[in-house]
Amino acid sequence: MKNISRRNMIRLSGMSALGSMAGVQSFSKTTGKSKTTGKKLKIIVAGAHPDDPESGCGGTMALYSAYGHEVVSAYLTRGEAGIPGKSHEESASIRTDEALKACKILGARAEFLGQVDGSTEITKDRYAAIYKLFEKENPDIVFTHWPVDTHRDHRICSILVYDAWLNLGKKFPLYYFEVESGIQTQNFSPSEYINIGPVLTQKTASCMAHASQDPEDFYQTVHRKMEKFRGMESDCEFAEAFISHNQNPKNLFFNHLE
Repeated sequence: MKNISRRNMIRLSGMSALGSMAGVQSFSKTTGKSKTTGKKLKIIVAGAHPDDPESGCGGTMALYSAYGHEVVSAYLTRGEAGIPGKSHEESASIRTDEALKACKILGARAEFLGQVDGSTEITKDRYAAIYKLFEKENPDIVFTHWPVDTHRDHRICSILVYDAWLNLGKKFPLYYFEVESGIQTQNFSPSEYINIGPVLTQKTASCMAHASQDPEDFYQTVHRKMEKFRGMESDCEFAEAFISHNQNPKNLFFNHLE
């Protein structure tokens, strides 16, 4: 089994709407367990706001879920400041509902971490909250924002996740995703690519569930271009791209099929 990279991108073809698995080792669709380890994996995707995990990582989330792995979408905030003209309480209610709809589409479970959109912070207690989440969930793989980003909430989310990864002994692989690259994510040079063509409809629907955020703009205008560009880089039609931390543990959990 080979880790996906520019040198050994696996071209996945002839796949159904759910698709052959991209980004994890071979395992049974019936049992949802890895053929190599017999283990059902737990994936956490940590984003600052409702719509961040979906837009940056939704195709990969859908692929893991389709093959029986457990996917957790962890939202640092409920998007309280994200709807002009609405109070924080109103916005949080609307955007929480949208996140739950998106998670249902992707086959994921939502977790909300209690910070406030636009007022996120790095404190001893905030570090502890992320640490406790990961300690409780015991993930096999974690995805989060790339830290070089124009949005403060994205940077803070990334730093909190990174700190938890360090303090839990770097025992699970950590991968970074991109959102609105060039506008928000900066200096992003991928080490991994996942072919999301088989689940593109599913990812699109999860992003469109965030109706309050004008998804025709943030997703169709920006992220769809990113997916096509990353596909061009990795020789498929649509892809999501990631940066792997170079101190990730050696394992088979984010590998492609031979």
